[in-house]
Amino acid sequence: MKFQTLALAAVLAAAALASSPSVAQERVQFFPSLTGRTGPVAPNATPFANGYADYMKLVNLRGGINGVKTLVEECETAYATDRGVECYERLKGKHGGATVFQPLSTGITFALTEKVPADKIPLITSGYGRSDAADGGIFKWNFPLIGHYWVAGDTVLQHIAKKEGGWDKLKGKKIAVVYHDSPFGKELLPIIEERRKMHGFDVQLLPVPAPGVEQKAIWLQVRQQRPDFVIMQTWGVMTATALKEAVATGYPREKMFGTWWSGAEPDLKDVGAGAKGYSAVMMQHGAEPQSPVVQEILAKVHKPKQGTGPEEEVGSVLYMRGVVGAMLAVEGVRAAQERFGKGKVMTGEQARWGYENLNLTQAKLDALGFKNVLRPVSTSCADHMGSAWARVHTWDGAKFTWASDWLQADDQIIKPLVRASADKYAADKKITRRPPSDCQS
Repeated sequence: MKFQTLALAAVLAAAALASSPSVAQERVQFFPSLTGRTGPVAPNATPFANGYADYMKLVNLRGGINGVKTLVEECETAYATDRGVECYERLKGKHGGATVFQPLSTGITFALTEKVPADKIPLITSGYGRSDAADGGIFKWNFPLIGHYWVAGDTVLQHIAKKEGGWDKLKGKKIAVVYHDSPFGKELLPIIEERRKMHGFDVQLLPVPAPGVEQKAIWLQVRQQRPDFVIMQTWGVMTATALKEAVATGYPREKMFGTWWSGAEPDLKDVGAGAKGYSAVMMQHGAEPQSPVVQEILAKVHKPKQGTGPEEEVGSVLYMRGVVGAMLAVEGVRAAQERFGKGKVMTGEQARWGYENLNLTQAKLDALGFKNVLRPVSTSCADHMGSAWARVHTWDGAKFTWASDWLQADDQIIKPLVRASADKYAADKKITRRPPSDCQS
């Protein structure tokens, strides 16, 4: 009985502390995290979630966002659109209201794009989601910061053309596209088709049903058709399966090129030396174990045993993608504070203004620990992407090494595609383009 009384007293004391003014009034900026720790993308999505959480912990150790602490709460989607929407509805109003969502899924992004304007919560979809959402004139709440699928497709084709000696050398060549048969996979196809019309190469489309663990029929077609190159828009177990089938059918890995969701360590660890020569375009960063931000996370978060996942993954490709996603989320809030009040908690609507007015110079990025990891990012009302740079890395049998200089997607091709697609979306949804006056809202 005495033990029960003490236990009850402890519970009541904790409740009183939680409701005290000092705790209740603590300034907290809520960043929900939609995770894929289970299901077919778990090996790839888990490092992303860990990197996202660890960087948010680092921000708090640095003093928060001008004193405002970050708060992360996860909700598991297993990469399923319906579960992603459920998580969004569950989290959007918690802890004072969500700042921004990063769905880590094109299907979930498509669904949430319909919801966020009414809820006034922005979406960051770096490297995925709707490519046409780079047009801020139509997609006020979407931010494919630092790249989208058409940037990935254009830069990987640029890399192939350079290796061949120029775009003219691709005329008459055959390029097979092995892609996830979903909105994610299909988003790559418009830029492939545009470049095909320009340069005269042939395209063989090879859609793979999810989850992608059965691809023998696909790679039988590759063996029969012998394309000059294979581009892969795959994710999760689908990528490793494709590489194993390529080994089994004898297709040269040196002729295989992934987009940035098809070129991380979990994709190749089970294939090892068999995948040597396989390349993938990267959304600026790759594995960055020696970067200043990673060294700071190791020292301040993992050394005191506060890390979210295993220490050995820190600095890996997808861990870094989570770190970058968290940094972009935080810096948008910091930019918003410059207008709406430094040291204040920002609403989703205020944060949206910050993402639309990002100005991450190289000096700022270097100071945050991203020297030699990222190039400057500058957004505007018209441009919700802010940067279109990429690099290619190649698997040497045990790790990735850089295999290209910086590549920049061709604005003369990308921007008209984005504008035309955004205008079509607006017509379908009966949305009008934002007037200049709205760009300051």
